[in-house]
Amino acid sequence: MITHNYLTREAKAFVKRKSGPDEVVRVVPDPTHKKAAQCYQLYTAFEERPDDLGCILFDAQGFWIYDGDILSIAEQEQVADFIINYVERI
Repeated sequence: MITHNYLTREAKAFVKRKSGPDEVVRVVPDPTHKKAAQCYQLYTAFEERPDDLGCILFDAQGFWIYDGDILSIAEQEQVADFIINYVERI
């Protein structure tokens, strides 16, 4: 079994939208999720009461699936790419 470790703490991802204004998404690791090797909850970034944008689940092989209905496929891919390629700034 291969386990990937991507994003380990909360971060913000910039999402370019095809229609409508671009958005910053708050990506929050959820270690309590039982149905995936890794889970990331997604929220709007700068609101007092953030909107829930769904979550992205990764299996042990690194394949992901979006659980939600707000983000388009292109937006889902942007967030997943952000999580996979995240590099902690020192």
